[in-house]
Amino acid sequence: MFGYITADPGSLTQAEIDRYGGCYCGLCRCLSRRHGFCGRMTLTYDMTFLVLVLSSLYEPEETTSSGRCPVHPVKPRSYWQNRFTDYAADLNLMLAWWNCMDDWEDDKNVASRAFAGLLGKKCRQLEQQYPRQSKAIRENLAALHQYEDGPQVNADAAADCFGNLMGELFVWREDDYWAKDLRAMGQGLGRFIYIMDACIDYHSDERHHRPNPLRALGTGERTRQGDYDLLSMLLGDCTAVFEQLPLEQDLHLMRNILYTGVWQKYNQFDRRHHKGEQHEGNEGEEQS
Repeated sequence: MFGYITADPGSLTQAEIDRYGGCYCGLCRCLSRRHGFCGRMTLTYDMTFLVLVLSSLYEPEETTSSGRCPVHPVKPRSYWQNRFTDYAADLNLMLAWWNCMDDWEDDKNVASRAFAGLLGKKCRQLEQQYPRQSKAIRENLAALHQYEDGPQVNADAAADCFGNLMGELFVWREDDYWAKDLRAMGQGLGRFIYIMDACIDYHSDERHHRPNPLRALGTGERTRQGDYDLLSMLLGDCTAVFEQLPLEQDLHLMRNILYTGVWQKYNQFDRRHHKGEQHEGNEGEEQS
C-alpha cells in the first residue's frame, strides 16, 4: 500500500515540478546520510507529501543545495531539506522494515527478509526515538493482519487500522495545536489508500481466491461508479481537514497530489480493465 501519494506532473508548473523534485531529492539524501545506502533504497514518494504538509504548516528554516548522486551522476540536482525531512526519512525506514517483514510473512519472500535484516538495527533504534509512531505501526499492522486473516475481511475495521497508522505518522508532536487535525487528515488518507489498494487488487484476488475487503462492503454487485463514489467519500474526509489548515507554501502542489496525483494508479487500473467504456465520474478533480 505504498506508492500512491504522488504528484501529477502534467498539471504542475515547471517551478512546482522543481520544488517537488527538490523535496524528493532532499529526502533521498537524508535517507543516505542518516541510514546509509540501504536507507536510500527504501525511498518512496509517499513521505515527500508529508514533508510538504508539515513544512507548509510549521514553516521551518530550509537549507538548499545541489549536487550529483549515484542516480544522477552527470548533472547536479537541486534539493532542499529541513527538520521534517529528517522526520520523514526515519518514518520511511520504519515503514520499509515493516513492509519487508509483511512480504516475508505473507509470501515467504527471501529477498524481503534479507533486506529487513539489513534494516533491523536502524529500525530498533528508531523505535526508541519514536515510541508513539512505532507502537502505532506495530499494533495497527497486527490488527490489520487479524482482520485480513479472518473468514471474511471486515473492510471498515481493516481500513481504520491503516488510517490510524497514517494518522499517527502525520502527527509530528502529540502536544501540538495542530495534532488533532493532522491525525484526522492522515486517517482519512490512510483509509482511502487501503480501499483503493483493494479496488486495484480485487480482480487478481478473485482469480487467486485471496481475501479482499471489498467483498464485505455490500451485498450488491460492485460497479465502477460505486467504487469511485466510495473512494471519493473516503478521500473527502482527508481533503476537508486539509482545506482547513492554514497552508500557503506549496498549496497548489499539495492540492495537485491530493486531488489528482493519488488517483493515478487507480485511473491506470481502470483504463486497463474497462477499455472503451465511459466513466461516469470525474477522475479526482483538483480544486483551483
